[in-house]
Amino acid sequence: MDQPTEPLEGAPLIAPSTVDHPLYEPIVEACRTIYDPEIPVNIYELGLIYTIDISPENEVHITMTLTAPGCPVAGEMPGWVADAVEPLPGVKTVNVDLTWEPPWGMEMMSDEARLELGFM
Repeated sequence: MDQPTEPLEGAPLIAPSTVDHPLYEPIVEACRTIYDPEIPVNIYELGLIYTIDISPENEVHITMTLTAPGCPVAGEMPGWVADAVEPLPGVKTVNVDLTWEPPWGMEMMSDEARLELGFM
């Protein structure tokens, strides 16, 4: 009987971002311009941006989530992210994928978001 396959021990649930790429900070700043319509905090500080992967050819792949699967802008927000990042100088292409794994939780918010929302 086959055993269920477990994730590799120690493998992160969220893939690491390409933080050493010169485009990383401008992309983060672009993500900070997008707000969840129901929460007065930007999506980056909310922890909705899981991974910003930038190839050597400046192709950007962003993996993000939403606060809940029933979010009213579920179909629109990835496009908002792509529209904010694509015009940045040097960006060749942008792909934004929506994931539900791992599910978003309040612990993913930055201290700034917690403070803004009165959780600190």
